[in-house]
Amino acid sequence: MSSSFGKIFTISTWGESHGAGIGATIDGCPAGISLSPEDLQIYLDKRRPGQNSMTTPRKEGDKVQILSGVFEGKTTGTPISLAIFNEDQRSGDYSEMQTWYRPGHADLTYDLKYGFRDFRGGGRSSARETAARVAAGSIARKMLQDLANTEFLAWVSDVGNISSNISLDEVTQEAIEESPVRCPDKTASAKMEKEIADAKMNKDSVGGIVTLLIKNVPACLGEPAFDRTEALLAQAMLSIPATKGFEIGSGFSAAKMRGSEHNDIPVYQNGKFSTKTNFAGGTLGGITNGENILCRIAFKPTATIAKEQPTVNKLGESGVLAARGRHDPCVAVRAPVIVESMAALVLADLYLRNRARQNLF
Repeated sequence: MSSSFGKIFTISTWGESHGAGIGATIDGCPAGISLSPEDLQIYLDKRRPGQNSMTTPRKEGDKVQILSGVFEGKTTGTPISLAIFNEDQRSGDYSEMQTWYRPGHADLTYDLKYGFRDFRGGGRSSARETAARVAAGSIARKMLQDLANTEFLAWVSDVGNISSNISLDEVTQEAIEESPVRCPDKTASAKMEKEIADAKMNKDSVGGIVTLLIKNVPACLGEPAFDRTEALLAQAMLSIPATKGFEIGSGFSAAKMRGSEHNDIPVYQNGKFSTKTNFAGGTLGGITNGENILCRIAFKPTATIAKEQPTVNKLGESGVLAARGRHDPCVAVRAPVIVESMAALVLADLYLRNRARQNLF
């Protein structure tokens, strides 16, 4: 079972939702990057459960411990080990899942593939694993901030049939954090809150879309074939539990345009290349062009719901399951910081690969 990501800046995550804890080991981070637990904790606090009525009521402090790779506030260049210990497991809520497969969940495929599974919260398929990704991604983000001033902004732009029409220029971190659903559009945010509350009241769930904007992206990251920047971003985003779609730049709307409309016209001003528009979303031929990267990631409705649904057990016998446990009525609400973290991991790895190619160390 693979649990690693990256080529130079690599991470390996470990642990289960209802085990003793979760964590990550990061290898390839350059020495000399300023790093403290607080640099990681600010992002873990955005992902942690129990924040408000829009999220799961599970109470986890998600306090991270840096076990190695940092000395006197700076990275040493050796592997960085991170640990987050679980505090609020209620494994008894999952006793029925030992027998019955949850519709839409990985229970069935785990049994088919491995012949054995950790039914307590889904084991490695649980979104709890993403806390380790956020911790690791926070280091990648800190490195890119220090070396390239790169900024990551992700927010909930859609919930169900409700969409935000806010312009990119109006999106700020402050406006995102002011919203219980992390939508910087106040009008849309209020409607999204009601939509999620309605789904929760009816023992159901609802999907959503997270938009990602990356500013100050270094040019020349990515390769023109398999390791295209957008390809690696797509892989990273679709590795997040509950994701069902990814698009960059104009995305699927590009199929409805003419080339004369879609082509980003290059310009050269003040010794720098740029483009008049950004339908490409910040990459050309798989290589970043220095423009902002813009992506959208679709999240399905949470699979584990309290509403009764027909299902089967391992023997193929039919039954009914009303899943217990504590789950997000809309997983997209806690997803923005996970999206930012996975994007940071991709760009950090590509940044180091490009530096190595240019022999700049």
